[in-house]
Amino acid sequence: MKTILFTCLIALSGLTVRAQEQKPEPKDGEMKQYFFVMLSKGPNRSQDKATADQLQKDHIANIERLAKEGHLNVAGPFGDEGNWRGIFIFKTKTLEETKAMVESDPMIKAGRLAYEIHPWWCQKGVKFQ
Repeated sequence: MKTILFTCLIALSGLTVRAQEQKPEPKDGEMKQYFFVMLSKGPNRSQDKATADQLQKDHIANIERLAKEGHLNVAGPFGDEGNWRGIFIFKTKTLEETKAMVESDPMIKAGRLAYEIHPWWCQKGVKFQ
């Protein structure tokens, strides 16, 4: 009996995964999941000015690459000197995919920035720019 129940649970979980994979893309005006990334000051901000400046240039180049590839909808800094440094909004499919893209950022790799990722919902078709 336990074997039959276990087999049924495995089969049902497989159906759930396939149903999620086959879920149609929402139409404009319907809710769609994005990933909101809050960037904050990281644990390693001791770089000299030349290194920090180069990291900033590389950070911007990475943002431009991710946007050009169609993964990143919004990126921008905050205008004060608080702990929060900026945000990203990704239109990726999974948390893992988003995490890999965030961790490709030179500022994250260097520890100058840290991050938190949160699933975020917004109407599909909303223009961010």
